[in-house]
Amino acid sequence: MDDVAMVGDGTRGLSQVERVLDVFVAPSKTFTDILRSTAWWLPFLLLLASSVGTAYVVERQVGFERVYENQVNQSPRTQERLSALTPEERAQSDKRAIAVTKYFSYGAFVFILVFMALYALLLWAAFNFGLGASATFAQVFAVTMYAALPYLLISLLTVLTLCLGGGAEGYDYKNPVGTNLAYYLPDVSPWLKGLLESFDVVKLWSVVLQVIGLAIIAKKKIAQSAMIVGFFWLIGVVFSVVGAVFS
Repeated sequence: MDDVAMVGDGTRGLSQVERVLDVFVAPSKTFTDILRSTAWWLPFLLLLASSVGTAYVVERQVGFERVYENQVNQSPRTQERLSALTPEERAQSDKRAIAVTKYFSYGAFVFILVFMALYALLLWAAFNFGLGASATFAQVFAVTMYAALPYLLISLLTVLTLCLGGGAEGYDYKNPVGTNLAYYLPDVSPWLKGLLESFDVVKLWSVVLQVIGLAIIAKKKIAQSAMIVGFFWLIGVVFSVVGAVFS
């Protein structure tokens, strides 16, 4: 891998470690270096490790039975459906749901990676066909991978909170730490909770990084990049609100 190869003007390209660090302190350097190399293996490994590591800590400190029970307690629809089952049917349903929760938690990054690939494809099409850019899909995907690195903070805070005695009885795997207002207002209506969860400081940080990175690789203005990224973010907000209402 040519992570530290020399670029055309004789300067040294960034290593993967330098790219990861610069995402947090000088993001334009990281995204400019993607024009040289689209390698994204280190953020992939970091995000994968944080996903699996968080699932392990949740299993040890909370237990997937408790995770499932907490989600049921937050959903009147689910409680109503389960109350109509016989004790035997309820036991089987709970067993299946707990297993699904466990396997999804450990394999979550597989689904996230697929989602990121589809999202990158949409961004690539929007920039190239909507704005006339000439960015490659590999460049767009690399930007989305590096822009996702702030999510490591959520995993870190989740692990620290649980290991330092965070209450298992209130653990919400969909919204585990207080990086958005919905965390502090658990009793608000579902649609408002979905809306508030969208205005998460880590999510918005990632969105800003996407705007910067895509503007650089597409060679477009920040305002143009913000228009495209903001459009997809708003779609995500709508899905979050609708999903919370019908969850």
